[in-house]
Amino acid sequence: MTRDEQLRQTAYEEMEKHKGVVEQDPYRLHYHLMPPVGLLNDPNGFIQFKGVYHLYYQWMPFKTGHGAKFWGHYSSRDLMNWTHEDIALTPAEWYEKNGCYSGSAIEHDGKIYAYYTGNVKDEERNRESYQCLALSEDSIHFDKKGPVVHLPEGFTAHFRDPKVWEQDGTYFMVVGAQTTELKGAVALLQSEDLLDWEYRGVLTGGGQGELANFGYMFECPDLFKLGDQDILIFSPQGIEASGMKYQNVYQAGYVAGQFDSATGTFKHGNFEELDRGFDFYAPQTTVDDKGRRILFAWMSVPDQNEQDHPTIEHKWLHTMTLPRELKFVNGKVRQVPLEELRDLRAGEAIEHKVILDKESRELNGVNGKAFEMEIRDLSFSEGWFDLSIGDGCRLIYSVGEKIVTLERKSYVNGVVEKRQCKVVNLDSLRVFVDTSSIEVFINEGEETFTSRFYPSPNNDTVLFRSSNQARFTIRKWDLDHVNLK
Repeated sequence: MTRDEQLRQTAYEEMEKHKGVVEQDPYRLHYHLMPPVGLLNDPNGFIQFKGVYHLYYQWMPFKTGHGAKFWGHYSSRDLMNWTHEDIALTPAEWYEKNGCYSGSAIEHDGKIYAYYTGNVKDEERNRESYQCLALSEDSIHFDKKGPVVHLPEGFTAHFRDPKVWEQDGTYFMVVGAQTTELKGAVALLQSEDLLDWEYRGVLTGGGQGELANFGYMFECPDLFKLGDQDILIFSPQGIEASGMKYQNVYQAGYVAGQFDSATGTFKHGNFEELDRGFDFYAPQTTVDDKGRRILFAWMSVPDQNEQDHPTIEHKWLHTMTLPRELKFVNGKVRQVPLEELRDLRAGEAIEHKVILDKESRELNGVNGKAFEMEIRDLSFSEGWFDLSIGDGCRLIYSVGEKIVTLERKSYVNGVVEKRQCKVVNLDSLRVFVDTSSIEVFINEGEETFTSRFYPSPNNDTVLFRSSNQARFTIRKWDLDHVNLK
C-alpha cells in the first residue's frame, strides 16, 4: 500500500469511527458545509468545472487541531445540495509531507490545474514551502506534478496560498508572503503555459506603498475584476486594533484599484475589512457561467480560541460561510446571499408589520434553530433597537450613534463580547441563523457580520426590543437541511 493509500484509508476509518458522535452534536449545522470529522479551514480550489461547482477545503481528519492537511472535496450542481467526494489530495510526497496547504484551481484544456502549497518541516521545525501542481480530468482523481515554484529571494518560507488566473493571454499567480524583513506582502508570478513560472515582484506590501507596514504576513490573496475595478482580497496578520476596526486576531479584507498586467503593478486604495463579525477568514472566489463572482470563506479565525469551541467534544470543528455574490457598489465591495438560497425556504413566509414602543416582544412564528429573517421598512425614534437570538447573541442598532453591534456570549468564558461598525442609515437586515452560526447582511450587503455562537440547545426564541418607538416589517422562513451526501 502506498503512503497516499494509507492516508486515505486511515482518514475514511476515522470518518466511520466517529460518525455517530459527530451527528449527535446539537450544534451541528443544517445548511452549511462542515467536515465529516476533524477540522475544516480554508476554502481551496473553488471552481465551476463542466457545469459542476467544486469546493475543496483544508481538512485535518485525525483531530480537531491543525497539522498535515488534506484537501477535502465537496461538489454541487446548484450550490445548495452537496456531495462529499473522495479525498482530493493527501500529504503523501516529500514536498508536502507536513501538509497540502491552501491553493486554487483553473481550467485548461479540459483539465483542472490545482495549485497548492506543499509544506515541509524538518526535525528542528524549520520550514520549507513549495508551490505545487496537480492535474485532474474528472475533478476527483489528481495526478501530482510536484513543485512548479520554488521560494524566490527576499522571502521567508512563509510563502503560500497560490491563486491563479488568466488575463490578457497570460497566466498570473499571486502568493501570500512574508519578506525577509518580516513584512506582509503579495508576490506576483507569471507564466505562458501554467508550468514554468517567472517571479515578477511584490504586488503590494513588503515595506513599500500603501501597505508598506501592514502586518507581518499576508495570506490567501485573490485578485479579480469586479465592475471597473480590480479587487485584491487577502488576509493580513499582525494588524493592531484601531477603534472598531481590526478587532479579530487576524483580518480578511480587500483593496480596490487597477492592475496593469503589462507592468505587473497594482495601484490601489486603502484596506477595507470584508466582514465585521467574529469569524471570517481566508475567503476565496470564483466566477461561474452566469458571470457571478462567488465567495466562500472559512467561518473562523486562526489562533482565536479555536480549541474552546464546544463542538470539539463531538469530534469536529468549523464550517464554511454561506456562498455570497460579490458586487461593487458606490466604491465598495458588497456581499449578498446567493439567489439559490431561496430554495432552502420551507413553506410560506411568516409576515408581521410591527410597532415596538419601549417594549420587548416575541413575534408569533419568528423563532427556531435554522431560519432566515428579512427586516425592512425600518424607522426609529431615538435610542436603540435590538433583536436577541436565543441566549447566544444579540444585534443592536444605536440610532443616535448610528452603530450596529453584534454581541455574543463567549464560548471561552461566558463573558459578553462585541464587534461593531458604523451604518449611517439602517434600511434593511437579512439574517441567516443556523443552530450555532449567524450571518447578517445589512443594507443589501453594505456591511456583514459573520459569527459562530452557542446558545442553550433548548432555547430557540427571538426577542425584539426598543428603547423608544421602532417600526418595521418582517418576513421569516424556516430553512431546510441541505442534502449532504
